[in-house]
This record gives sequence, structure tokens and C-alpha cells, in this order.
Amino acid sequence: MLTLAIDCSARFCAVALHDAGEDRIVASASPDIGRGHAEKLPAVLEAVLADAGKKLSQVGRIGVTIGPGSFAGIRVGVAFARGLALALDVPALGVGSLEAIALPAARDRGKAVMAVLDARRDHVWALLVAADGTVIAPAAELMPEAASARAVETGCMIIGSGAPLLASNVPSLNTRIIGDPVAPDIADVARLAAGLDPVSNPAEPRYLRDADAKPQAGFVLPHEAVI
Repeated sequence: MLTLAIDCSARFCAVALHDAGEDRIVASASPDIGRGHAEKLPAVLEAVLADAGKKLSQVGRIGVTIGPGSFAGIRVGVAFARGLALALDVPALGVGSLEAIALPAARDRGKAVMAVLDARRDHVWALLVAADGTVIAPAAELMPEAASARAVETGCMIIGSGAPLLASNVPSLNTRIIGDPVAPDIADVARLAAGLDPVSNPAEPRYLRDADAKPQAGFVLPHEAVI
């Protein structure tokens, strides 16, 4: 079965096709576009399908990163994945951005790993998994100091764009940094999506932080009472 994976949670517009029968990535692309995922995603998908020599109708499931990450990017990716899934009558499922970073690293290293993304505003998004993939501490928004303390306490490795922030608080953590990606590898997203249960992993955004743009309550007109 072919799994289509989509990641718009960061500055990349990433798409990959995974063949479960051969357990391999058939084709992928991750152009660094910064913004404008909605405009670029269809073309990236078309290019990946062409490179793979596959048709969209051959896709059996669709996986999409659900965050944390860019509010706009996550919305675009999830909406696009859901729309395709509905049109193709296949399941759409969500893959956590932090899980897609932490789980492969824990498996490869055989050690506990904390995935940490820089959330700006003196915060990080963090998730801690054991060597066997068991979640020790679920995805949460933390102060860098709190994440550093957790890393020291557990003796875990750290990976992600927020790793240098933790090491700036506790210099000894520099020896435990195994990479600082700002987004998961789309190949890892695809492999995870190929094995997840769509029912327990719905394609629904997971932001961990409220949106910056909020309604201006002072300008809201009062509703007339219904008699």
C-alpha cells in the first residue's frame, strides 16, 4: 500500500510516498519555501507523483503532520490531507511533529530522546520518549529551563531546533545534542504514518499554543435578544 505523507509544519513544503510492501520511500521532495504552503503544495505533490511514476488514485492512506509548528502551515497541511482523503475515500491520519523527530532518533540511538522545537517567546515545545518509543513526557510547551531540568534528570539525548536553547542553560547538555532540525524528515513522517492507526491518530491540528490573532471583543456587536 502507498502512503502519502505531507508536512507543512515549518518552512518546508514536504511530500513523500512510502511503499509498505517494500518498506521504502518511493519519492519525496522538501523544498524550503518559507511561506505560501497553500500555493506550493499541489505542485510539490504533482512532482513527487511524477517522480515515483504513480497516480494519486493508487494512494491507500494519507498522513500529515499535526504540529506543533506553524499555525498557518499546519492548517494548510491538515486541510489538504483531509480533502484528498475524502476525494480518494482513504483514511487520513495525524503524525505529531515532535514524535516524527524523537521516535526515529530513539530507535537509531537505542536511548531516550527529547525532541525540542524552538517555540519562540522564551518557550520550547518538547516531547520525551524512551528507547523503545514509549512516551515518557507528552508534547507540551515549556520554559527552556524546565526542559533542561527534565533532560538532566532523565539523562536523555536531545534533538531539534530548541536543543541549543537547553544547552545554553546547562552547557553539559551540549554533549547530548544529536541534531537541531526545525522540522521532521518527511521520510520519517511517511514511515510512521504507514503504521499508525487512523482511528486513534486523527488528522486534527495540535498547536500547544493559542493563536496569536484573537477576536477584538471590544468591537463585537451585541446580539439582539430573541423573543
